[in-house]
Amino acid sequence: MKRTAESEPGGGGGLCEGRVVAVTGAGRGLGRAHALAYAAEGAKVVVNDLGVGLDGAPAPDSPAAQVVREIRQSGGEAVAHGGDIATSDGAASLVDTAVDTFGRLDTLVNNAGFLRDRMLVNLAEDDWDAVMRVHLKGHFLPLKHAAAYWRAEAKAGRTVTARVVNTTSGAGLLGSVGQGNYSAAKAGILGLTLVAAAELARYGVQVNAIAPAARTRMTEATFAETMAAPTSGGFDAMAPENVSPLVVWLGSGAACAGATGRVFEVEGGRITVMAGWRPGPTVDKAERWTPEGAGSAVRELLERAEAPGGVYGA
Repeated sequence: MKRTAESEPGGGGGLCEGRVVAVTGAGRGLGRAHALAYAAEGAKVVVNDLGVGLDGAPAPDSPAAQVVREIRQSGGEAVAHGGDIATSDGAASLVDTAVDTFGRLDTLVNNAGFLRDRMLVNLAEDDWDAVMRVHLKGHFLPLKHAAAYWRAEAKAGRTVTARVVNTTSGAGLLGSVGQGNYSAAKAGILGLTLVAAAELARYGVQVNAIAPAARTRMTEATFAETMAAPTSGGFDAMAPENVSPLVVWLGSGAACAGATGRVFEVEGGRITVMAGWRPGPTVDKAERWTPEGAGSAVRELLERAEAPGGVYGA
């Protein structure tokens, strides 16, 4: 990968002026909204989309080029990338495309995904593997290759102000009936985010995850009533564009250091910092429990503990 731009991004008219941003799954829905929002704030955008259906099967043509045209027609700069980011070669080529086209990579937004929903007893191994591959491996590999690029930049003495925004889900935070594969993959993204934030801070990289609620191909059929646009006008709380402002800020040089490693739930006009797993009530006997004693202790602890959030669809 050649590096042709030495100047630090930022300092222009938009929040992301001069930054180079790669967005996966950016042909439709949330990814498209993110790509357009970054371009509106001055970023140069790599629009990744494999162009597949909801079940991961190839579609006749990728919509990435359409998003690139939209950005260029608005005076922005963008390039399409059609590689499979769940493969090492595809993920590496995503970073290569950013650096070879625009001279650098500053922000990675991991957004690509699809669904293969089944109740656990009906969930085929192939459906498990496919969802894990696209969501979890499709986050890991672009992150790995981008991190290697930023580490090399930092070791070469160049200032790195890099950002990663991963996409989890309420299903990963709380679980969702009929989505065991999807919930497990999205929960895995939370763990990956925490580790990446800790490991990459030394190189100038901040890492976050968002759990968005918005109307996309993945949600508009499953949650049709909740996701429907208002028929009488007014604020469309489920429009994917509502999620993008937070994603743009997290991916900009303005994002504060205290934000790294944090997970945000975002829906409509609401932004929530998610607290994650924390120790609750505890008891220490300082010796081995009997099964009956452990059971009595657990019952007492549960009486003092906060009730967990409900699993979606339960």
